[in-house]
Parts: sequence; structure tokens; C-alpha cells
Amino acid sequence: MANGSTRNLLPYGLGLALLAAAAHLGWEATHGGVRSHHLLARADMPAISNWWGLVILPALGWCASRTASVRAKANPGAVANAVVALLGSAVVGAGMSVSFAAGYESATSILFLAAVTAGLVLPTYRAEYAFGFVLGMVHVFGSAIPMIAVSVAAGISAAAHFLVRPAFIALLRRARG
Repeated sequence: MANGSTRNLLPYGLGLALLAAAAHLGWEATHGGVRSHHLLARADMPAISNWWGLVILPALGWCASRTASVRAKANPGAVANAVVALLGSAVVGAGMSVSFAAGYESATSILFLAAVTAGLVLPTYRAEYAFGFVLGMVHVFGSAIPMIAVSVAAGISAAAHFLVRPAFIALLRRARG
């Protein structure tokens, strides 16, 4: 993708985010009001309003499209990779949402642990993974709770890629050398 066309990613990322936030909040507002979700699904924990989606989703959309645009300057395949990452993580998030809504909390946990494990190999710390994951979960959980979950998973992935992997490679080089 040429540099001129990568400039146009920001409107797409923001547009997708705003469309998702508006659709979600519009649906809730016309079907009983905008919901709030308690942390850990416990009533004694603080509740977070789904109105936060108006901040979280556009911020994720901007970050994902911005970083994909920057990477596309050096690698023309970066945009396609970012789209695949976004769609894949959206499928995982949607799968978690469907399993939770259907009452299969153990399947939700398994999917989350699988996503965290995948982050040891894949760079799931990147914004497009977070954006897709939150988009996949927004209808059931809003955007704040998935953002918290993806922050934990992204932190583990970043630690694996930027701390553990380089340390392991350095140890291998010393052992060989």
C-alpha cells in the first residue's frame, strides 16, 4: 500500500469505532437504557457505564489505525496483517461474549486463556488486537470491562515479546558462544 493511501486509515478506524459505539449505545438507549457492568460481575464491586464506549472505542480505533499506518510505511503488508489481527481478535471476543451470554462461563475462561497463550507467540499487545477484541465483546460487556481484560492480556504478551524472548535469546547465545 502506498504512503498516500495509508493516510486514509485513520478515518476508517475512527469511523468503525464511532459506528460500533453509536450502534451499541443506541440499541441500549432504546431497549431499557444504557447499562452498567460490575467488575467481576459482583454487585458489591464498582459499576462501569457503557457510556465509556464513546471514549474507549474511538481511542482504540485511532491507535489501531495510526499504528497500522506507521507500520505500512515500512511494510506494505502491514495493513492486511492488522485487518487479519483485528478480525481474528474480534472473533475471539465475540466467542467469549456468546459463551458467557449462553451461560458457559467455563468456555469463556478457556477462550480467554487461549487468547493469553496466543499472545506468547503472536504480538497481541498491538492496538489492532485490542480494538478487535473489544469490538467483539462490546454488545455483551460494553467496552470498559473488555478493555481491562485486554490490557492484562496485552501486558502479558508485551512482557513475553520484549522481556522474556530477548532474555531467552541472549541466554542461548551465551550458551552457544
